[in-house]
Amino acid sequence: MPRAIVYKLHPDHPERFKIAKIADALRDGALMLFPTDSVYAVGCDPRHHKALERLRALKGVDNKKPLTLICPSLSVVSVYANIDDAAYKMMRTLTPGPFTFLLRATKEVPKLVLNPKRREAGVRVPEHPICQDLLEQLGSVIVSSSASIPGGRAPENKEQLFRELGGLVDVILDDGSYNTKITTVLDLTGDQFEILREGMGMDRLAPFVA
Repeated sequence: MPRAIVYKLHPDHPERFKIAKIADALRDGALMLFPTDSVYAVGCDPRHHKALERLRALKGVDNKKPLTLICPSLSVVSVYANIDDAAYKMMRTLTPGPFTFLLRATKEVPKLVLNPKRREAGVRVPEHPICQDLLEQLGSVIVSSSASIPGGRAPENKEQLFRELGGLVDVILDDGSYNTKITTVLDLTGDQFEILREGMGMDRLAPFVA
């Protein structure tokens, strides 16, 4: 089985010619393993139907579970999700950062990304130079899901993650880091926000908790 191409990247100033090659690979339907401001994730270009299918197959999740759209800014988020005033105020304070927001999806979200019965999608605006540079070069959002090894198990370390997924993805981005902390997931689809999962950045929620 072919092994993934590994790109060594500077964590703060990723080499633009490498980012350009990765963006080209995503446009061609590649699946990538990449660092974020939380755990490593697996992602692809949402304009590639087969890449989305591969992502779901790799994660072992059906179409009922929404994937996450990684966006460069709130203005781009608004293209894919309906944001009311209260949600916008909260997201403006918390982004960029390690938060995943569950929102009502617009028609711009591919069907393979969301829960078709509830039309909800997760969105993120990460605070990570590689993510932001890649989004700029790609000219599109990235569909992602947190990386795990086959069977849904959490990897013991980065070496195991790369070894187990090296034959299942096409591109691996390595900036020398390895974060085991997860995002905080917030449901913003109702009148009041709900914390679906506690993770990084919980202290930043203090102004919104009564």
